[in-house]
Amino acid sequence: MTFDAIGIAGSGLTLHRKWLDAVSDNMANANNVSAMDDDAFQARYILAQQGENSEGAYVAGTVYGDAEGRVVFQPDHPLADEAGYVRYPDVDLGEQMGMLIMAQRGYQANAAVVDRAKTMYESALQIGRS
Repeated sequence: MTFDAIGIAGSGLTLHRKWLDAVSDNMANANNVSAMDDDAFQARYILAQQGENSEGAYVAGTVYGDAEGRVVFQPDHPLADEAGYVRYPDVDLGEQMGMLIMAQRGYQANAAVVDRAKTMYESALQIGRS
């Protein structure tokens, strides 16, 4: 039972870490500018999947955002085309910040489960020694 809790929470830690990595990457590249003949940075979104027999959660895959991005009129930008347009990623920083908070809280909750299960296991060992 204790090891099940550690394994399930461990899978949650891995899932939330990958989610945190994706969100931080999206936020770091939100202001990247691309020329019109290049693709914009594509935001990365992690797909979660429930494990077999309801044990844990796993990364089922990754979905990428639109390579078209947002077209912005910026004629003074060095990458602007002859019409004055550039591409920005289609990344909403407010949405990404919300996802960052959710992923961080999920990571913290799973870390707390691992810590409590470890404490419970250590207490059981101490009872056995007494």
